[in-house]
Amino acid sequence: MLLDATWRLSRPLLFQLDAERAHRFIVGSLGRAPRLAANLLGAAALSPAPELACKVGPLHLRSPIGLAAGLDKDGEAIPSWAALGFGFVEVGTVTAHAQDGNPQPRLFRLPAHRALINRMGFNNHGSAALAARLRRLRESGGWPEIPVGANIGKSKVTPLDEAAEDYLTSVSLLDELVDYLTVNVSSPNTPGLRELQQRERLAPLLEAVAARSSVPVFVKLAPDLEESALHEAVEVAVDSGCAGIIATNTTNTRPVEDPLCEEAGGFSGRPLWPLAHERVRQVIEAASDRVPVIGVGGVDSVERAQALLDLGCAAVQLYSALIFEGPSLVSRLNHGLAASSGRAG
Repeated sequence: MLLDATWRLSRPLLFQLDAERAHRFIVGSLGRAPRLAANLLGAAALSPAPELACKVGPLHLRSPIGLAAGLDKDGEAIPSWAALGFGFVEVGTVTAHAQDGNPQPRLFRLPAHRALINRMGFNNHGSAALAARLRRLRESGGWPEIPVGANIGKSKVTPLDEAAEDYLTSVSLLDELVDYLTVNVSSPNTPGLRELQQRERLAPLLEAVAARSSVPVFVKLAPDLEESALHEAVEVAVDSGCAGIIATNTTNTRPVEDPLCEEAGGFSGRPLWPLAHERVRQVIEAASDRVPVIGVGGVDSVERAQALLDLGCAAVQLYSALIFEGPSLVSRLNHGLAASSGRAG
């Protein structure tokens, strides 16, 4: 496949760059000419088999494989992700106020483990800038035929007691421009953010967002919550009218030994799989079919994607695996899922 050959040639060069610089080079390049990039990628990628189409709550997906938040924070390359074969795309995390994020370096590769550590700190241009970009994309006819969601977080400068209004600012700007919203209360890189997963803070926040939003609202939870806390957060999400739950975010734990594990930040990638799988199982158990669950964490193969779907996930998301497996991973997952079900085209 052309994508495989291109990736094999470019990966050694990209991995010589600082991780964040390589990230910006890729996303920025795709964003400078999004329609051209999408056309080129679409010609090289395989479209999902029609039989992979599914639903996550009210959302209709052409594939259960989605792009997780974090890769395209400011929605620069949305047409390209659709062209690669994703069934849905989540941009962000975006905040009400533009912010630079944490000091660099703040993104680290662990190639031997196919893992990342990041302490980006919600660096983004703000909800208003994202809204303007999304509006231009819609008006230009470049909006993809798949659901696009926005992951929203709390601005660092906003006190926890004022978090709801901060999130609602993003909701008011993005509500009619995206297909769904995800409330991120689980990043480990904004001080105090994970406290919003506690019932007394989470319930009023989700109720306020759900009441203000005209699109489905999801909530993203951390893998570091104990089972009882996860169950409680699921109950709050259901009672607040959320359309679904995304489990899980990055972890503060270190499932491998590596010199870079001394770096602060959220750990993601292949070694997250055992923890993420168990937490997803617990969330599905707590949800009891009342709301759909999207599984995230360590998904880098057909077998792992299928395992989450077999567990009861309505769909899965990935991000870190793209860094190590390359852009053709999406086509391989789509084809593999169809083949494993005897539905390959």
